[in-house]
Amino acid sequence: MSPRKSVAEARRTRERIVDRAIALASVEGLEGLTIGRLATDLGMSKAGILGHFGTKETLQLAALDGASAVFSRTVWERARHEQPGLPRLRAVCEAWSSYLETEREIFPGGCLFTTAAVEFDARHGALRDAVARLFRVWRRRLAGEVRTAVEAGDLPASTDPDQVAYELGGLYLALNQEIQLFGDPEAATTRTRKALDRLLANTVTPTV
Repeated sequence: MSPRKSVAEARRTRERIVDRAIALASVEGLEGLTIGRLATDLGMSKAGILGHFGTKETLQLAALDGASAVFSRTVWERARHEQPGLPRLRAVCEAWSSYLETEREIFPGGCLFTTAAVEFDARHGALRDAVARLFRVWRRRLAGEVRTAVEAGDLPASTDPDQVAYELGGLYLALNQEIQLFGDPEAATTRTRKALDRLLANTVTPTV
């Protein structure tokens, strides 16, 4: 095998491992992600899995990064061609709902980030830091979309972008729970959409 083919094969194998790790972690949690289970599912040896990552924590971080790429592709990228302002903000929200409803092949246990936030919010270390960083990045980006809608005149000048982003995050945490815990197939089209319409119609003035 040529060096180029060897590198390409190693990359494909790593991608297979990460994809399976994402699916398992969405159900079992990142701590439930074991080298033995991955090796069995993929028909590989434990040494073969570790050869790509070195440690379990490195594998867990790779799963988070891979899941983040999926989220960006299915939410942010899907909405980026929409008109800046409220149309793009609503497109982001619709894509987020769709992500929670339809990405079951990749995330059979629901949103991996919701699972990871509950799993690591009371802990310390690299995994907690990585989860918190991802949520901060997304909240800032969401607040930026709200701010753009204000600047476009689509939302009142008194709108507090950070507060709206905070409430939107809570709304989609609730949607994930409705889908995963209560099995409510109408959650996205009824309760979530009503809450979204109310939130974007009634914005909050920041307190001093």
